[in-house]
Amino acid sequence: MFNAINSYRASLGLAPVKYHATVASLAQDWSNNIATREVIQHRANFWTDPRALNPNNGAGEVIAVRWDRDAAQLVEWWKGSPGHDALLRDPRFNVMGIGITYTDGNWQTTPNRFTLWGVVNFFGYTSLPAGTTTSPGGTVQPPTDPVGVCEPSDKHQPPTLDLSAASIGSAADLVSIGPDGTVYSYPSLGSAKYGGARKIGIGFTGLKELFVSDWDRDGVFDLIAQRSDGALLVYPGRQSGGFGSPGVLGHGWQSLNIAVGNWCANNRLPQIVAMDASGGLWLYRNSGMTYIRTQAAIGTGNRAVRLSMVDYNADGFQDLLTVEPNGYLRLYRGSGLGTPKQEARPVVGAAWTDYSGLRALQGVDGAGTTGVAGLGANGVLEYWDLTSGKLTTPVAVGGGWGGFKLAQ
Repeated sequence: MFNAINSYRASLGLAPVKYHATVASLAQDWSNNIATREVIQHRANFWTDPRALNPNNGAGEVIAVRWDRDAAQLVEWWKGSPGHDALLRDPRFNVMGIGITYTDGNWQTTPNRFTLWGVVNFFGYTSLPAGTTTSPGGTVQPPTDPVGVCEPSDKHQPPTLDLSAASIGSAADLVSIGPDGTVYSYPSLGSAKYGGARKIGIGFTGLKELFVSDWDRDGVFDLIAQRSDGALLVYPGRQSGGFGSPGVLGHGWQSLNIAVGNWCANNRLPQIVAMDASGGLWLYRNSGMTYIRTQAAIGTGNRAVRLSMVDYNADGFQDLLTVEPNGYLRLYRGSGLGTPKQEARPVVGAAWTDYSGLRALQGVDGAGTTGVAGLGANGVLEYWDLTSGKLTTPVAVGGGWGGFKLAQ
């Protein structure tokens, strides 16, 4: 792709664009991101990312997909699109980074699925940043996952189902557990408003936490129960409503604080990230409705009393929010790989021990929005929109939740 772009520029009498590994990491991250979500979407304000190295003479991004493995042909498509072609031939640009992601190992037998995703970021600099090279030259390695537990055992693409009769209709719905073990769902109405409670289960007593997740990736939301006796159970959701008999995911989980979500960018199945009593972080691989037998240490942190997995900074990767015993809310930014980013982990809030539960939500304020709900000790449920990449002023969703537990 690098050669194809510069050959085209040479044919127009334009100077070649050079390469930079840091810019390439920016492009590769976004290629992985959109491939995982299977959407064509430009990253807002990508030129402000530190990996863009402060361009001062223009910025551009082109994206395309193909159903074969010929990356250079992506350039031919861009040349045929006036808007994309204008970026390829922009004389201001002198550095580029390229990201390529493959998502379908059966590309030869199923050619009608997206299999190759390409992202190129172009930048213009008055002075070339240190580390600029004349070509990739084999010096840029694509990101690799140091933790093999992230690798998917298979590709999973759920069907698009009508969930109007299902107990949980969307990733924006709320779920609570009453003092007697009755489980209720509250359908999202948009704009952080919710419909009345629907009883969707009974007998959920003795819980440490309850989680909402499409654990088996069949398109219907399931319930994962972390019991106080250490059992970890998954109740498969049914499209027609209700839940099937539970499968046992494990025992001995009572001392762990856990979060459930799509931590690994290259694996469409949800995974579990857990923190032990000493602050050690562990990743547990999803093996379906059967016993979890694979775990890996992914880092260390400050001891916490609660974990929540949510895309806090709106970059497409899941992050961890931990509530520490002193009430601090600390952010562990996810990298899309097994390990969180190796960096300082900022405190982004205080007095969060006032909240007895946190729930990551998607689509509360429209498609593509993300946020987190928290149930306060006063029985008031609040919602923070995170689409801007930071905590905003909370919106009160409702009251009267005293004695109830919020499913995560």
